[in-house]
Parts: sequence; C-alpha cells; structure tokens
Amino acid sequence: MAETKQKYYLTTPIYYVNARPHIGHAYTTIVADVVARRQRLLGNDVWFLTGTDEHGQKIERAAKAAGVSPKDFADGISIQFRNLWDRMGLTYDQYIRTTDEAHKRGVQKLFSTLKDNGFIYLNAYTGAYCVSDEAFVDAPVGTPCPDCGRLLEEVTEENYFFKLSAFQEKLIDLIESGTMDVQPETRRNEVLSFLRGGLKDLSISRSSFTWGVPVPGDPKHVIYVWLDALANYITALGYGSEDETNFKKYWPADLHLVGKEIIRFHCVYWPAFLMAAGLPLPKKIVAHGWLLFEESKMSKSRGNIVRAETILEAFGSLKPEISKAEQDLFGADVLRYFLLREIPFGSDGSFSFDALVTRYNADLANGYGNLVSRVLKMIQVEYAGSFSKLQSKHIVSSVYLEGVDELVAYGSEGIEKLVEVTAKLAIEKQLLDRDLLTQFDFLRYSVDRYLSANAPWKLDGDVPEDEARRQEILYTAAESIRVVTALLYPILPYATAKVWAQLGLGDIETAAKNGELKNLQWGGLKSGTKLGALGPIFPRADKELITRMNEMEQNNAPATAPAEAAPATTPAVEAKTEPVSIGIDDFMKVELRVAQIKVAERIPKADKLLRLEVDLGNETRQILSGIAEHYTPEELIGRRIVIVANLAPRKMRGLESHGMLLAASVGDGDKPVLATVPDDAVLGSRVR
Repeated sequence: MAETKQKYYLTTPIYYVNARPHIGHAYTTIVADVVARRQRLLGNDVWFLTGTDEHGQKIERAAKAAGVSPKDFADGISIQFRNLWDRMGLTYDQYIRTTDEAHKRGVQKLFSTLKDNGFIYLNAYTGAYCVSDEAFVDAPVGTPCPDCGRLLEEVTEENYFFKLSAFQEKLIDLIESGTMDVQPETRRNEVLSFLRGGLKDLSISRSSFTWGVPVPGDPKHVIYVWLDALANYITALGYGSEDETNFKKYWPADLHLVGKEIIRFHCVYWPAFLMAAGLPLPKKIVAHGWLLFEESKMSKSRGNIVRAETILEAFGSLKPEISKAEQDLFGADVLRYFLLREIPFGSDGSFSFDALVTRYNADLANGYGNLVSRVLKMIQVEYAGSFSKLQSKHIVSSVYLEGVDELVAYGSEGIEKLVEVTAKLAIEKQLLDRDLLTQFDFLRYSVDRYLSANAPWKLDGDVPEDEARRQEILYTAAESIRVVTALLYPILPYATAKVWAQLGLGDIETAAKNGELKNLQWGGLKSGTKLGALGPIFPRADKELITRMNEMEQNNAPATAPAEAAPATTPAVEAKTEPVSIGIDDFMKVELRVAQIKVAERIPKADKLLRLEVDLGNETRQILSGIAEHYTPEELIGRRIVIVANLAPRKMRGLESHGMLLAASVGDGDKPVLATVPDDAVLGSRVR
C-alpha cells in the first residue's frame, strides 16, 4: 500500500504591481522556496503559491498617469515578477494574479457568503482615506498616514461594511491559545495590542473608482482590495469554482509568510473573513522584517531599490564557462545564502554589496567551496577518485584542540558525532533559522580544523599505519561534506547539486525526491563510489565586483533623481511614474542650494558618468552625474545650477558623490535639462 503523503501548503504575500521586484520581494519568496524544498525532501505533498496583487485605486491612478489601461499596466509589472522568479529557479507550484477570472469568481463567492451569513451591511461613510494603503484611517484628513506617511484624503462613499467588531474576542482567544500561531513574538504582541484597542466594522467596498472586482448584484461598487487580495489564498486552490478538489486537499494553509507591515491584515481581517464564511483558519502566520539598504527600507519613493538581477548578473559573471541560465542560478544561490545567513528571520536586516561579497568569500569561496576542493582533490590524486579503499571504521584517536569544548572532538569519532547532531537539528528546526546556518558553518570549520590537526598530506602512503590513517581521515572529511551538502541543499540548490555530482552521488534533485536527504546516516559514501568531474564551485570575488554592482544599479536609474523603471512590455509607462504626495515637513527636509560647476570631466570606462566639482561658496563638493550622453564637460564649466545638498554620500566607480543635480526630463529621449539660476545668484544660498 502506497504511503500517504502529508500535505503542506505555504504562501508568500502576493506582490503589489505598483513597482518592479527588488530584493525585498525576493527575500520573502526565497524563504518560501527554502521551506518548500525542505518539506518536499521530507516527503510531504507541497503546494507553494505566489503571485501579484493588481487591483485598487493606486493602480488605476498610476495607469492613467502612464497613459495605459490598468490591465496593461498590471501585465507589464506582473510578468517581471514571474520572469525573475523563474530566472532564480524558485519552485513555486502556482502563480496567481488577482486579474485572473477564476480569482474574481472566487472573491465574489466569498463576498456573497459573508453577506448571506449576515456579516455584511450597506451604509454611508465619510473618513480619512490613504490611497497608498487602500484603507480608511482613524486620523485627521490632510495629516500623514500613520503607516506610510502619505497625506490622507477625505472620502465620502456609500459602502458595504463587514462586521469586524463581532470577532474581537474570538481573535484574541485564537492567538493567545496558539490555535492560530503568529510569529515572531513581537508581531504576535503587536496584533494582540491592536485587537485589545477595539475593532470597528470594516468598509469592504468602494464606489469612487472601478478597477477591482465588482460586488455581486451591485456593480457600481468594487470589492475592497484587501478582501480581494487575501482571498487569493483560497481562490488559487479552486474556491468558488466548479472543481474545489485542491481547496479540499490543501486548505487550511500550513504557513503564510508575510512582511511585518501587513501582519494586521493577515492576523485580523483574514481570519475574521474566514470565520464569517465558516472556513478553517491558517495554521501559522510568520512575519519577517524589512530589508534595509543604507539604513532605510527599500521602496520606490525613496529610490533605494536594489534589483536581484544585479546580483545574478554580477556573480554569474564569475563563472563564464557555464550557460547564462546556470549563471543566474549560481547568482541566486549567493543571494539566498546571504539573506538567510546574515539576517535573523523576523528582524530587520541590512543589505550592502560590501557585506554580500565579504560573506560570499568568507563562507562559500574560502569556506565550504575550499573544503570541497581540498578534500576531493586529495582523493582524486591519491586514490584515482575512488572510495574503494577509503574506510569508515574509526582508527584515529580523537584530537582535541586548545580552547575547544571537549564535547567537540576533532578526531573521526568527534566529527561523526558533530555531523549527527547537526543533522538532527536540521530535522527539528526550520531552515530559515539563522542559528542553524551558523551551525553548518561551524561544522565546516570543524572539519577544516580536523584536517589541519591530522594533516593527511603529510602521511606516507607506503607506511601501512600512515596509509590506514590517511584513508580514515579523507573518508571522514568526504562523508562530512556529503552530509553538509545534503543539509544545505534547500538553501543552495544549484551549488549543492554540483558538489553532489562531484562526490559521485548523481543528481541531488532525484536524491531529494527519493528521500535520500532526510534522516541522514553516517556511511553514505559506499566503497564503490567514484568521484565525478571536479572543478571550482565558488570562485573568489574581488572588490571590483562591489564597484560593478554599484555601477549597475546607478546605470539602471535615471541621470538625475531616482525613479521606478517601467514594465518592459508597456513602453508607454517608461517616462512616467506614479505620483507620490508628501507633506510640507518632508519637502522642507530637502536642501536645495545654488552651486557653480568649477570642474567637469569624464570618468574612464563610464559612458554615462561625469565627475563634477561644484562651488557652494563656503565649500567645494564632488558630484557624479549620469549626464555624459547629453552634456560635454566643456559646456558645463561655469554654470550656476541647483543641487540637492543633503543627500547621503554614494560611491560609484570608487568615487564618492556628495549631492545630486536638479534637472527636468524633456522629450521622448528624456534628456535631462539642468535647472539653472541667474549669474548673480549667491553661491550656497538656499532655493525655496
């Protein structure tokens, strides 16, 4: 009788199509992919869902500003997410879009069920509305939204309301009892605090715009974008369709992965909707922190977005001998390892290209990769790549090193024990736990120390005792590599596949499917095993790679102020971005000053960049600007211009830029036209 697999359904949030994907989006999806791969190798029946959220007033406005239909606008951004996930080798089972017809039907069924069950009523409402968050806010009109900082608008509408207030105590009980597990604890406490503050009924329709799912029976209303979006977790499985087989099989979700800024929607609104509809609740909701770049959350409005594509292309270039598709997978592995090793899951984490290259060299190139290369080369040279003579019997006394706990022995028995402990931890803990990756690194370090302490390269193969010791040492090291590689597979699927093949073990994907990567036992390298073709796994990255990545990001941005790139399939969007409202206090923080260009020169090997020295009256600044295609250095010298003087310094081509020129984009080619001032304008004076 065939074994019945245990189902495991996990989801990412669906990503809003107001901006192209960046590594903050990639972080969530990578974590989900690691969990999915881990669950599959444990033998579970996994369904991994991701996709895009495409309705709402914000998209309608952005599309209008771009001169395209909302659907065309959404198409252009959504395909960028899907293409990137495919380039990175992410193993999602389904990609949902809220513009899918099946999704719309499911949302309408959910709305009708809530109404039929007596939880929806019609009423008029006037309040402060945040267009960015698509939500009414309990704050004065014209003040900044407490969540995103954009100015609140007054909206009066006749809306359908959901009786959210009826679920306050039920939700508190569910979370406090752990029936619905909310992690980490800080987010759990945040949600409970919100609930204890009291719940008001929730407006779940809009009539001031049309880009959304129509309310069944009342098409002048569209369904609230968060009810629409959250429902994707069940509509993707067929809820509301003629075939609900997958819904019955996989729901409830075992894990919702979300960003901390949307925890309230998932832990308050979503379970309330489900309870009102008589549907089971998700088992676990886990929120991660923000990925910070230059100490700020990555966002379109801040212009500090880092593209995952930059990392794929830069690290992929370290391996010119492989195909472009494989280069992307290698680069994705580097990003996967860094995000999971460097950032404590649930907390905010910092990203920089310097830190990425440093961690890559330390842990992968000089660490794991170097260990694999050293051990397998010795086996290739000394034993023609065969394990026929290598033994697993312990014949070497444990070697203890000064300052190391006696429980961690560096002889064969000690390494075997350490491997067993690490494998056990991997079974018991989720692989998104950074402490476990630290343990992997310690295991690798321990094997390195074991090799150094026992020095198999110094042993004489013609002396029987030395030969026996060398066989044991090399087998112990190689077997440790096998176990470490199996444990790292969900995190480094491309690189571990290469190591697995070099060990002579075949295809690691097949091994995962066959259950060979779980319940790992010592002695998996059998005497008949022969090494595959050897080669470097992780070439070392030099500091030039940091410069290149910075330049790639700079060249991807416009010459003056940072703005979001347009979807590749909708050229009409290219020169336009969604307007963003800011308060007067925010505007006053921007320091615009008069400056005069004293020096202008081209930067070698940089087609777009000019190096400028500008006089601010009491100081001289160096500014790098991407205007070399439109201005010669000679025509700039002497001009009085306006600069943004209080930007944080930014490095490009190894040079620091201390400011930004103010310019307008003109014509089809978006030529930057510099903002200039009269010759009698005082240098350094503030522009107001």
